[in-house]
Amino acid sequence: MDSDGTQDARGTHANPVPRPAGPPRMPAMPPRPPAPGVPPMPDGSAFLAWLRTPRPEAAPGVWRFGHKPRPEEEPEQIPTRQLLSGALIAFLCGWLVWSLLWNGYLGGWWVLPLELFTPDSWRHSDDRLGNAVLWYGYYTLIAFAIMIVVGRLGRWSEVWRRFGPPAWNRAAATPERPPVPEQDPAEWPQLRQAGAADAAERLAAEARAGLMRDVDHARITRAWQSVRSGRHSLATFTGAVLQEGAAACPHPSGERDLRTRLARHDLVTGQVRLGTTADDARNPYAYRGTGLGLDPDLLGTSLLAVGPPGSGKTGTVVRPLAEALCLHALAGRAAVVVVGAAGAGLGPADAYDVVVQIGNPESVYDLDLYGGTTDPDEAAAMLAEALVGDLAEPHQGGDTRRYRTALTQVLGPFRAVHGRFPSVRELRRLLDGPPHWLDALRKPLEESGQEALVHELDARVRQIGRADDAGEVLADRVALLDRPAFAGFFDTSGQSRPFSLKALDHPVRVRIDLPQRGHAEASRMLARLVLAQFSASVAVREDRSLFACLVLDDATGVVTPEAVRGIQRLRSGNAGVVLTLRTLDDVPRPLRGPLLGATGCRMALSGLTPWDGQDFAEVWGKEWIEARDVTDRQIIAETPAGKVLHAVRRVITGKAPTARAVTVRQVERERWSASELAHGVPPGHAVLSLTNVKGEHAPPLLVDLRG
Repeated sequence: MDSDGTQDARGTHANPVPRPAGPPRMPAMPPRPPAPGVPPMPDGSAFLAWLRTPRPEAAPGVWRFGHKPRPEEEPEQIPTRQLLSGALIAFLCGWLVWSLLWNGYLGGWWVLPLELFTPDSWRHSDDRLGNAVLWYGYYTLIAFAIMIVVGRLGRWSEVWRRFGPPAWNRAAATPERPPVPEQDPAEWPQLRQAGAADAAERLAAEARAGLMRDVDHARITRAWQSVRSGRHSLATFTGAVLQEGAAACPHPSGERDLRTRLARHDLVTGQVRLGTTADDARNPYAYRGTGLGLDPDLLGTSLLAVGPPGSGKTGTVVRPLAEALCLHALAGRAAVVVVGAAGAGLGPADAYDVVVQIGNPESVYDLDLYGGTTDPDEAAAMLAEALVGDLAEPHQGGDTRRYRTALTQVLGPFRAVHGRFPSVRELRRLLDGPPHWLDALRKPLEESGQEALVHELDARVRQIGRADDAGEVLADRVALLDRPAFAGFFDTSGQSRPFSLKALDHPVRVRIDLPQRGHAEASRMLARLVLAQFSASVAVREDRSLFACLVLDDATGVVTPEAVRGIQRLRSGNAGVVLTLRTLDDVPRPLRGPLLGATGCRMALSGLTPWDGQDFAEVWGKEWIEARDVTDRQIIAETPAGKVLHAVRRVITGKAPTARAVTVRQVERERWSASELAHGVPPGHAVLSLTNVKGEHAPPLLVDLRG
């Protein structure tokens, strides 16, 4: 199939996605024979059970796999002891009333209705059978009326539901029967309805035989969506399925799954489970005790996680999300770029198609310093953001125009002369070197008649030596990359294998390792460069049905005014970023509010500082709650008997007699205060608010990330 790489055969795409960067895959081990006396596992039963598990619609962030919806508000639950004692007392009261009526202690008034509505001949007839039927029927009616009244007072219906046969049936629930073929997802009814019954039967047979995985199901579903959208023909899709079965429409790498999984995933809904919402009074009742699941609809609004070292940002947030996005990429749904320090534990190399290890001479891939663009203005904008974006004053709008202009004045002429952009060392010389480096470009430009580029060079020459020369600042920053450790990187001569973020048009999995040890400032520059290139690349993608996500394990020094503006634009391009910070102090004060406003999902992990908590408390706002004020007032006895009674009560209880007054009022308070965020979040927990791309949101939730 001629596609964007999600349905092509291996090696047939005109611009194939790079193959996995890990070691070559070894042949699969043959299945181990079952132990004597142990029955073999039923083929495909586990996959079919997983596929048929209900996934009802739920609020944002609720783990939908097997979810049982709960009411929005907590129902009034009567304590068991109070319920049973009330039912027993009501029964005894009803028995007492019936005994008094039966024995005539309450007089004969209760037979008046019978005398008013029946003739005397019925009540005084010689027919013993008729009299018995009449009088005992009336007694039964009275007893039934007493039972109804007593049952309502004693809440017998609640006792029946909680301890009777309905509770027994719930405890001994029988497994659900397989759905009918028209509603069975394992039978691919959507393919049958569209006339691809042969393909549906082939896929159903492979699912029953245990040859299909969750990634296969998601990948083929994605390919079917491309058929429904008209991008590919039904005949091509059917032919591929009939020929390859569950292995049809493969990822360009040929991989059908990750070798290891640490998190729990549900590729039908696209969710990854990060933990469990705590059963806490501060959480809405509908969320308490439910699983927490994130999907591309939530990550499309971007996620910011803030917590000190050791709070679990990498292990409980970044690693599961990176793993989930890699699975989505194998299913043809997403492209992911994961950036972090070398050895940060962001997943094995064989989980990625491309691994760029900057500073490691054994790295197979290099990083394109100019993002794969051929436009000098675009390259200058991205490079200026990486080099000096953190120097821009946020209160002045984060203007880096003079730095972009200086870069454009050298990048354009150099590319026109050499047909490529300069290397790191060449760029440093052009920005800070003697004028003859620029004069070497002038003559070829004059000979080719490119007067506009000659004027660019003249403008750059006039800036050299001035106190406000932007070239000196840029050259100092470029010098951080012109180090022996990076000698083999950022090559522009075509001798290396540079990776460009222009490849995000394909379902590619990329990991970029930054050399933070010994090169912290250079690592922050490279992280800003990747973020700038990511924002520029996703904005010009032709196929935006592929979700693109950038995961930055440590965003220290990355948040700039231009970066915040880029994050705000990602949602419209079906893209998002995941940022983690040790503290909001790593972000300039004027940018903290805009950053929290630009990200739809915000997470505060345990151990947060009170001043960081204050920023989260402000962005989460306030809510109206019902406050109860209880006042105890001492009762003063006026009579001698009352004084004696109060004295006896004080001797017995040790307290003076009081009257309690309760005042209920509506007050406005913070959803989570700075003090609660700093001191009330247990270890291994986080407070998380969510917003999806449709605008639906969840309030701040206390989540156990270890569950």
